[in-house]
Amino acid sequence: MDMEQFDAAIRAVPQGGVTSARGFRAAGVHAGFRKNPERLDLALVAADEPCPTAAVFTTNRFCAAPVLISRDHLGGRGSGIARAIMVNSGNANAATGDQGRAVAQESAEIAAQILGCDTNQVLVASTGVIGQPLSTDPFEAGVPIAVDALARDGGHDAACAIMTTDTHPKEYAVSYETQALEYLGCTFTVGGCVKGSGMIMPNMATMISIITTDAPVAPATLGSLLTSVVGKTFNKVTVDSDTSTNDTCVLMASGAAAPGAEPIEEGSDAYCELEQALFVVCEALARAIASDGEGASKLVTVNVSSAASDADADAAARAVANSPLVKCAIAGRDCNWGRIAAALGKSGAEFDERRTSIDFMGIPVCRDGLAVPFDEDEALRRFEAPEIVISCDLGAGTSATTIWSCDLTHDYISINADYRS
Repeated sequence: MDMEQFDAAIRAVPQGGVTSARGFRAAGVHAGFRKNPERLDLALVAADEPCPTAAVFTTNRFCAAPVLISRDHLGGRGSGIARAIMVNSGNANAATGDQGRAVAQESAEIAAQILGCDTNQVLVASTGVIGQPLSTDPFEAGVPIAVDALARDGGHDAACAIMTTDTHPKEYAVSYETQALEYLGCTFTVGGCVKGSGMIMPNMATMISIITTDAPVAPATLGSLLTSVVGKTFNKVTVDSDTSTNDTCVLMASGAAAPGAEPIEEGSDAYCELEQALFVVCEALARAIASDGEGASKLVTVNVSSAASDADADAAARAVANSPLVKCAIAGRDCNWGRIAAALGKSGAEFDERRTSIDFMGIPVCRDGLAVPFDEDEALRRFEAPEIVISCDLGAGTSATTIWSCDLTHDYISINADYRS
């Protein structure tokens, strides 16, 4: 299959989101997790019927109770059958012990009873302050309201309900007409929403993300698909180098666009198509997370090329993206490329500085380890762009990667100093 030609066939869905794919409804309501009655704080995304579902979760050892429960509901395999994913914001239900785990399980039972499905077919996630007890009262009050509100156009409210310090909801969807012979004439859609603004370097998936597709996919295949794409998108985001206790990314496949069709098989043309469409959605959402990092004024994209290995490429790019000095230089509109060089040098990646080149916002600033004169006024002008691109050629091999981050402003400190108040 010509993937370049296929890429051109992938179309963004206007105002698309988690319910753009057929077979899904969603809602976002105020249930009382937050004091502000105007703030939506409970999201529910439900398939019309139980369907194949896959998920990846945080690798943080201090993982939250909902992560443990959702893992259990998928049989510890990362994939299975589910009917719904429910997310509350305002309380992370992390570091809450057995009581927190019981609340997470009971919340799934409440949703399952009203939806009319098995408790194990409800996944749960929470986001908010760590270490505060969570009551079942808001679930008992809010879940019936959320189920009643489930609608095909409810995706936006769900995206709003999962927000914490995000400044805006993050949603995206694409559709494509498959070229695979087994599904000829079918149009498949992939859509999703995500929250994330701080405590972000996922190292698994993302803060909270719900993705849906109406393509037919078996659970195990869906798990492979999600893991592959997550590694190239959400795992390439870092706002502040911190991995959350609650990171959860769920992918559900209703199969509603091809009723009765055989599931897409791994390695097939249809699988390659779906993988690319999922990548486009997850990349867009990953970039949105970095762009909306706490206090951020710029999206920062770090490209590393010609690294000796994939691991070296990732280590070098991550060192630059996480460097407070680099992030502050960008916030201060200072084209101080020496900070980039220093970050590369401390990364642990193998390279020879005499073969290394750096471009800052498309301006050559370093060639073969030496400074290149550049126009400071032109650099200041380029700092006005919403996205700042840093490109580093290590001259050591053929591996490459991209990491998305943001600048570091005083607002980041203000947001996190006041987070619990």
